[in-house]
Amino acid sequence: MQKLSTIGGFAGMVISITNQKGGVGKTTTAINLSAALALAGKKVLLIDIDPQGNSSISFLNQQVINLSVYDLLTETNIQPLDVVYKTANPNLDVVPSRINLAKFESKLIGEFDAPFRLKDRLEGLVKLYDIVVIDTPPTLGLITVNALVASNFVIIPIQPSYFALEGTDDLLETIEKIKSRPNPNLHILGVLITLMDKRTTLGRDINDQIRTVFGEKVFETVISKSIRLEESPAYKETIFSFAPNSSGAIEYNHLCEEVLKRV
Repeated sequence: MQKLSTIGGFAGMVISITNQKGGVGKTTTAINLSAALALAGKKVLLIDIDPQGNSSISFLNQQVINLSVYDLLTETNIQPLDVVYKTANPNLDVVPSRINLAKFESKLIGEFDAPFRLKDRLEGLVKLYDIVVIDTPPTLGLITVNALVASNFVIIPIQPSYFALEGTDDLLETIEKIKSRPNPNLHILGVLITLMDKRTTLGRDINDQIRTVFGEKVFETVISKSIRLEESPAYKETIFSFAPNSSGAIEYNHLCEEVLKRV
């Protein structure tokens, strides 16, 4: 794995949280990993490019979002800092998404720079942060491709369910295609087991299966299924402010430590 120190230090590091399957803890990971990195003293920007906008509304009231990532991607007169919003954590800013981002792919049909639009528009902005985290939609369409082209690393959350590995081949194939042409500097930072129910034999068996398939790429940290993690976005809080002593807070703090060791 290429160490971040060989590609220019922390400034401008971009990590996409990606899996085309929904309900695997992608947004929960984007929110709480970003918060953990910010609490660790890193200057962090969370970019929400999922049209559902769940990461965005976990930090911001929809009424205050005048401009979003869609405007940045489609309007050349919009400057990157115009779509950056402050959060309660002084080290954590957000570029929010709204449902109009769903029009992005149809709007860019035929545009030669379509896969590079996010990378081009973020140029300059990412250098203002130690780490940029991108929350992606549960598809492998043009929006996710834009995230992977703009990233140094990708984290793949996987829920240890019966169909856990279904579709994983398509995701890995997409990552290899991105690496072969538009972004040779893209690397898999790790596979994260999420929503783990340690009480079930099936969960433990699938956990073992995932570790057999991905080997050392799998993070030691496992994110357990947690009511606290499910509740915290409803109160517009991260797990660290909502339930700082919960298993979710402890596990995402451990994930943060692993991420910083790997980059």
